Amino acid sequence: MADLPNILWILTTQWRGQATGYAGDANALTPWLDGLASEAVNYTQAVTPHPLGPQARAALLTGQLCPGNGVSGYWDVLPVYRQEKDGGHRPPLQLGRTVAHALNDRGYATAFFGKWHLAERDRKAPFVGEAHAKIIVPFERRGGFGFWEGFESGFLLNDPWLHGTRLERPKHFKGYQADVVGQRAATWIAECRMPNADSAKPFFVVISLEAPHPPYHAPAPHVREVKPAEIKLRGNVPIGGPVEQQSREELAGYYAHIEATDRAIGKLLAEVDLTNTIVVFTSVHGDMHGCHGLFRKGWPYEESVRVPLLVRWPGGERGRKKEEGRNDPSPVSLVDLPHMAVAWAEGRVWHCRRDSALISMPSATEIPLQCPVAWRGFRSVKHKLILNADGSPWLYYHLENDPLELKNLAEDPARAAEIAELRKLM
Repeated sequence: MADLPNILWILTTQWRGQATGYAGDANALTPWLDGLASEAVNYTQAVTPHPLGPQARAALLTGQLCPGNGVSGYWDVLPVYRQEKDGGHRPPLQLGRTVAHALNDRGYATAFFGKWHLAERDRKAPFVGEAHAKIIVPFERRGGFGFWEGFESGFLLNDPWLHGTRLERPKHFKGYQADVVGQRAATWIAECRMPNADSAKPFFVVISLEAPHPPYHAPAPHVREVKPAEIKLRGNVPIGGPVEQQSREELAGYYAHIEATDRAIGKLLAEVDLTNTIVVFTSVHGDMHGCHGLFRKGWPYEESVRVPLLVRWPGGERGRKKEEGRNDPSPVSLVDLPHMAVAWAEGRVWHCRRDSALISMPSATEIPLQCPVAWRGFRSVKHKLILNADGSPWLYYHLENDPLELKNLAEDPARAAEIAELRKLM
C-alpha cells in the first residue's frame, strides 16, 4: 500500500476556466498555479456537469450526475449513505456513496476541509453571513470522510467559522478564509505523516476554498485591487452601458481574490510533501461576469460551464516521469474526478474514453441573477448543444469557429438535421 499515491484535491468556486495566467488571461495574477501548470496535465476542455454549487459538488463527490445522485435543486441535501447488500453485491448506485467511501474501502485516510454546501440550510437566512457559516453539518452528512472540518456555506471570505471532527461547535478563526483552511489542512497532513500516526496509509484530502465567490469586494489581504477601467473584458460583454460597468466593477474584486487564493494555494503546496502526492486543482463552476449580458452561474455558456483542471503527478510515481506541462483536450467533467481517484488508488491510470461531456441544470432556481430555467445538453471540443426542458433546441454553437458563442445556430433551419444527429449523443 505504501507505493500508492496520496491524492490532494484543491477546489475553488466561481473560478472560470479562462481566468488564469496560464490560460492567457491578462487580468489574472496566478504565479503559483502557473507553476503548477508547468508540470501538470492541463485539461483545457474541462467542464462542470452542473454550473451551480450544490449540484456540482454532489456530482463531484459521488461520480454520478444530478438528479440521479439524489440532488436536483439548490436546496437539496446530499443523501446519507447506507450500505446495502443485494445478493452479496452492491447495487451499481447507492445514494450518498462518495469518493471518500470508495477510498476508505481502499485503505486511504480521508479528510475534508472547507466549504461543504450540501447540508440542510435555512432558506430564510441571508446567503452571506454567519447564519449559514455556523450551521452544524451532522456527522452522518459529512460524506464518509474520516476527518471533516469545515463550514456549510455563508460566503465569508475572511474570518471563517469552522467545526467538525475536533471542533464540536463552530469556532471563529481570524484571517483570509483560503489561508486558514489551507493551513489547517496542511497541519492535518503533517500529523498524518508523523511516525506515531498510521503513516502507512496514503491520504486523500479535499480542500474546498470559497473564493473567488462574491462578495467580490470583500477584503483580499495584501492584494491591490486594480481599477475597473484597467480590466480587459472578454469580447462577448456588451460595451457602453450598465452591463459593462457592473462587469468591470465586479471583475476588479474577482481578480483580487484570484490573486489572493493563488497565493494561499502556493502556501499550502509549499508546506505539503508532494513527493508521492497527486495534486488536482479545479473549480466547481465559473461566473458569467457580464458575458452575453448575464451574471453569475447556472447558465450553459462557456464562462459558467468551463472550469480549470490541472492534474500534477509526482515525479517517479510507478515508473512514470513527472509530467512536463502539457495540454489535454479530452472532454473531462468534474463527475470524472472520483473515478480518476479510484483508479489511482488501485494503481491504475485513468483515461477519458468519451468524445463529449453531458452538462445540465436539472432544475430551475429562483436565486437572483442565476439561470432561471432547467436545461440539458452536451459539450465537445467542437460543438455545444443545449435543449430546453421540453426538449426543443435552445443553443447550438460551433465552438471551434465561435469560441465566444456569438452566433446561435439553434434556430437555423439548415442545421435541423445536424442538430437531430447530435441529439443522439444525449
